[in-house]
Amino acid sequence: MIWILFFGTLAISWLASSRVKANYLRYSQVPTSRGLTGAEAAQAIMRRAGIHDVAVVAQDGFLGDHYDPRQKRLVLSRENYFGASVAAVGVAAHETGHAIQHAQAYAPLQLRMAAVGLTTFASQLVMWIPLLGIFTGLLSTYTGLMAMVICWGIIMAFNLVTLPVELDASRRAKILLLDMGMITPGAEANGVNKVLDAAAWTYVAAFLSSLAYFLWYLFPLLGRRD
Repeated sequence: MIWILFFGTLAISWLASSRVKANYLRYSQVPTSRGLTGAEAAQAIMRRAGIHDVAVVAQDGFLGDHYDPRQKRLVLSRENYFGASVAAVGVAAHETGHAIQHAQAYAPLQLRMAAVGLTTFASQLVMWIPLLGIFTGLLSTYTGLMAMVICWGIIMAFNLVTLPVELDASRRAKILLLDMGMITPGAEANGVNKVLDAAAWTYVAAFLSSLAYFLWYLFPLLGRRD
């Protein structure tokens, strides 16, 4: 059963990431009629939002785009920073949505930021706790299961909070790109929707995977209590 769970969650994650890659590669070949690059789109959106203290920078790496709220940096892959495609402006606008969330103190983003350290620690523990139990015998079955339930519960909660953060950023991106005339209704807007909607499924997959592992370790505890 554990192998079914492992390969099942792995398959869900692979399918989600494959969908993202396929849509991104397709629409990275479709130029926008306005001709703005991802960096230019991000800067224009932030100017409109009154955000002037966030740097837009390029870095190597495929789809490593992210917003860093601690350093106030909007990091775009070089393909999206310099690219003027539907995919590039869509991804850039999405990440800019996070900068707007930060400026507006969007509650789910604030909660996710506060939970990053604890979630990172929990992610490390779920790898080490089974090894400690198997090779050292220091943990009883009950203690090990309880620790895994707590850690996976933290990871699951973090992934759950991530969903509204990412969905809201995509919603803002779609609206702003059309309102500001950076993309045209029809084919360009549909392309942005497909790229961002595909990306959203990766976060859904992460939540479902963490939920599955949480329940896997929780059910034996409930049975033990009965």
